[in-house]
Amino acid sequence: MPVQGFCWFLCCRQGFSLLGRDYGEKEEEESFELRNKEDLTCNGRGPLEVTLSQPTRTANGTNGHSLSEVPDEMKSLIIEKSKMGLEEDPELLVKGWLFREVRGSWIKQRCYWFVLSQDSLDYYSNSERGARRLGTLVLTNLCSVIWPDKQTFKETGYWSITVYGRKHCYRLYTKHFNEAVHWACAVQKVIDTKAPVETPTQLLIRDIEENKFNPEVVDNIYQHNPILKYTQSPLYAPLLPFPYGSLEHTYHSGKGYATVREEAVKLFNCLQQLESARDPVPLIQGVLQTCLDLRSLRDEVYCQLVKQTSCTPQPHTAAHLRYWQLLTCMSCTFLPGPAVFKYLRFHLKRIQSQFPDSEMDNYASFIAEALEKTRCRECVPSWEEIQVLMGRQEMLCTVHYPGPGSCQLHISSHTTANEVVRRMLEKLGLKESRNTFSLFEQNAHWERAVGGSTIIADILTRFENLSAKESDSQWRLCFKLYCLLDADAISVDSIEYLFLFEQCHEMVVRGQLPACEEDLQTLAALRLQSVIGDFSTHSPCPPLDELFPGHMVEARLLMPPCAPPALLPATQPPAQGCPPPQRFPGGLLGGASLSLSLSLSLSLCLSLPPLSISFSLPLSFSFSPSLALSLQSSTGSFSQKLWLGVAATCVSLYRQGEAEALESFPYGQICSYGVSDSNTFKITAGDRDLLFETTKLTEIMQLMNAYFSATRRQRGRGDDVVSITEGTAVEVGFHHLSPTPIPTLLELPSHPV
Repeated sequence: MPVQGFCWFLCCRQGFSLLGRDYGEKEEEESFELRNKEDLTCNGRGPLEVTLSQPTRTANGTNGHSLSEVPDEMKSLIIEKSKMGLEEDPELLVKGWLFREVRGSWIKQRCYWFVLSQDSLDYYSNSERGARRLGTLVLTNLCSVIWPDKQTFKETGYWSITVYGRKHCYRLYTKHFNEAVHWACAVQKVIDTKAPVETPTQLLIRDIEENKFNPEVVDNIYQHNPILKYTQSPLYAPLLPFPYGSLEHTYHSGKGYATVREEAVKLFNCLQQLESARDPVPLIQGVLQTCLDLRSLRDEVYCQLVKQTSCTPQPHTAAHLRYWQLLTCMSCTFLPGPAVFKYLRFHLKRIQSQFPDSEMDNYASFIAEALEKTRCRECVPSWEEIQVLMGRQEMLCTVHYPGPGSCQLHISSHTTANEVVRRMLEKLGLKESRNTFSLFEQNAHWERAVGGSTIIADILTRFENLSAKESDSQWRLCFKLYCLLDADAISVDSIEYLFLFEQCHEMVVRGQLPACEEDLQTLAALRLQSVIGDFSTHSPCPPLDELFPGHMVEARLLMPPCAPPALLPATQPPAQGCPPPQRFPGGLLGGASLSLSLSLSLSLCLSLPPLSISFSLPLSFSFSPSLALSLQSSTGSFSQKLWLGVAATCVSLYRQGEAEALESFPYGQICSYGVSDSNTFKITAGDRDLLFETTKLTEIMQLMNAYFSATRRQRGRGDDVVSITEGTAVEVGFHHLSPTPIPTLLELPSHPV
């Protein structure tokens, strides 16, 4: 046993001696600026001291001492370069010592002599003439470079650059930041000079486009090129060119994505699984989600689906129709690029001519129509939408309106909020109304106006996702009054009158009406009178939070027992001798009919701030109970919490519970308004600047834009339907209004502010 241990020790010692000869000597750091003939030796060795223990496999999978596996187009380049010395090549751009991997190794790292030319990045065992080349990375238009980052420097003490090739990559390290940047710039410059790489699929698509009016040539192209036809074999490379190691996947690394090239191959595997999947919806939704996250893969998936629906051995089977169902969902979610779009349209026409009056013909016709309407979606289709699209049907969408009523409408994947508003106006007989309406996303505690160009299917998908996360939340679409332009024109027996009453009640319950407690109690009493009539011990009373602001009820419950809260006038019978509410004659609440209760409630609402300014409902979106306002002018500034009211003719400021406006600013006096930062809204009126600190930036913008648009319509300068518009501005600035009394229609920013 001791003899065996001694032999083992000698072997280990000999092995470590060999490793020390290769890696253990002191390595000299050199700057890339000082590359001359006197400084070509690394580690103190001559050009012939290159050990055989060094790895000889290049980054592209070829051996440094063999050309048998090198592509034919590169053999002449490599042979020619191997015959000349490093200093004799006139095409050398940058050369210098760099480290390879420096992470997680107990062996001291060794540096290599790297040489960048117009065609490749090579590395050698040393810098002497005739040194062995250990690897070559051929540079093409698809190569990519990752620049130095501070995180790697903090972890390793080295600045790194990564050069991605077709199959492998070079991760290079240096202790000098300037040297790392110099190498990254030089490699990127070489990549940028290369001509774009085209795949065989791209070349064949071009040939098909050029010969699309010659069916015989097209058939011949398909017959002699299996890459265009259906296959059961896996795909080992994308059909379209993608950068090697594209940086795009790093932004979605949290979702588990690999490089774009790898994801393209995985997607084709998912497509093939559709044929045998019991339920294809999860696979379809997964493919669509990947295309939503990685935009560059959309054309690739379209090409893969065209391939799998071309020259199919059994085209009429249910398994093959799965590809058409996924193509249908893709066409209703994303648009392909121009070249692939032409190729797809040609493919659909070709299938329709080959298989008339078939299921494939029906799918092709549906897809062709969908491509004419599709805009890029914000969300992938929901589970229900995918099932509907697989059958080429439309969805049923339930739209609620104030009160217990609702309507069911058939919608497609392209239906917008403006279209639903128009159809609801027709269905409810409100086309002649002078007021404007909008759709709202709504749950029990929150609601938001929907932009006119928003796709309804995206909203339903969000509802599905939110319901999965919050099982107790009930989301719905609601059709409501948005801009109250003419309250006097509303007929008492119209549905619009009920809208007004219900929405005023919503404002009261949600605490979005800046009224005093006495007025809120009177409104609660009128609501209770309209719901159950006169007080009776046999009539069930609704919960208090359905009649009165919840936060005020909680505040009353937290009061000390020595000060018992007074009961609301609607929750108890009137006591003998008690004075009636001051706003109405005595005994008016008792025995009031439904219509009278509605009328009294609306009369009181219209007398409260800021409903006296010819509108009420938009306040639930333009007001915030904790709105902080800072007024700045040439005479000074002050800060306090106020309510902001946006009306048809002006913008006004109110204190809580006060009926009179603190100050009003007609639109003719407003020079500009907009978002100044993430939580500040600014209005310039004359020489005064009003700065509002609020979380309701988008809502205020929407409301003011809607009123401006309605004013344009009434003056005969706008469209018949007023909608909440959305723009595509990248940065939100200030909207400068013209000096004319009618401001121009403003656009909303598309991103959250």
